[in-house]
Amino acid sequence: MLSNLKAQAPDKILMLIEEFKADTRQGKIDLGVGVYKDPQGVTPVMRAVKAAEQRIWESQTTKAYTSLAGEAEYRNSMAQMVLGDVPADRLASVATVGGTGAIRQALELARLANPDVTVFVSNPTWPNHLSIMKFMGLPFVEYAYFDAETRGVDFEAMKADISKAKKDDIVLLHGCCHNPTGANLTLKQFEEVAAILEKTGAIPLIDLAYQGFGDGLDADAAATRMIAKRLPQVLIAASCSKNFGIYRERTGILMALTDNSTTRDLTQGSLAYLNRQNYSFPPDHGARIVSTILTDDALRADWAAELEDVRNTMLGLRKQLAAELRQLSGSDRFDFIEHHRGMFSRLGATTDQVETLKRDAGIYMVGDSRLNIAGLNTDTVPVLARAIIEAGI
Repeated sequence: MLSNLKAQAPDKILMLIEEFKADTRQGKIDLGVGVYKDPQGVTPVMRAVKAAEQRIWESQTTKAYTSLAGEAEYRNSMAQMVLGDVPADRLASVATVGGTGAIRQALELARLANPDVTVFVSNPTWPNHLSIMKFMGLPFVEYAYFDAETRGVDFEAMKADISKAKKDDIVLLHGCCHNPTGANLTLKQFEEVAAILEKTGAIPLIDLAYQGFGDGLDADAAATRMIAKRLPQVLIAASCSKNFGIYRERTGILMALTDNSTTRDLTQGSLAYLNRQNYSFPPDHGARIVSTILTDDALRADWAAELEDVRNTMLGLRKQLAAELRQLSGSDRFDFIEHHRGMFSRLGATTDQVETLKRDAGIYMVGDSRLNIAGLNTDTVPVLARAIIEAGI
């Protein structure tokens, strides 16, 4: 039977990781993998996470299954962090296996509710969005998003494209820190998007993987909160991998906002059903870390302070890189790097130029020229800047 399997296309980012490891050059720089790294090149365990794990270890008395939806304390504390004022009469939610699991369950829910659903997704988007939809056989349409000239958002083209979505179609939005471009909508632009969705009856699916990495915890959630209040039905997939630094714990949540309590109860039952079909009970350790932090004032304050340090470190690197490139190029054409938010920016380089950076300078980034700002430090920023100019970007 197994000999009938077909070889799958390798994941480009995972291939890049292996290629980087095999490179024996001193001074090589990894800007491909999407994890935060401190100035020493380490993805640290946050102080509050360590303290929460210690507390859990000392107090936990069982490893029995949690509920199909996950622990209520985790789901409630995450809803509060994302939404601020939690509309309990409208909210259904389940713990998921990471933010990726939340996206998958959201798409499963959409297909369960509307077998004819089409998903509208930004061009470009996180490659796994497309991979999941292709595997599921879900039809999707790419909407215009990134302007290759300005390295910003082509908003007029985006509005024209998402206006074509029909009632009960899904429009997948990045809540903040767009991956892979780093180019984000303003709150005013999100309000225009919400108005289009109100008119068409399409349902927003907000991927919120980087809350706290852009302009701050509340600022990064502002667009999601506005859409949640304005539209009758909203899906939100949130991840704890980045802002809590618990990548390997695979901690996520899917929230569904409905227009009434009857639909909420129906949705909650369907979400639990989908968890049961996919992985049964969700993992609990990461979720318990998060709820322990978010429900304790001291731990939450320490976590928020460390998250701010992470955010400001990335902003500082953006400003430094933009300034170096401004000086070397004698132009402001790279200033978009300073204005982007989150871990990523798309340089707008060709695949040949990306290959030149790797071959000549040992600088690794994804082929579409997405670079991970958090893979830099103050010493490597000038190295990257010189390499960018020498590569003719």
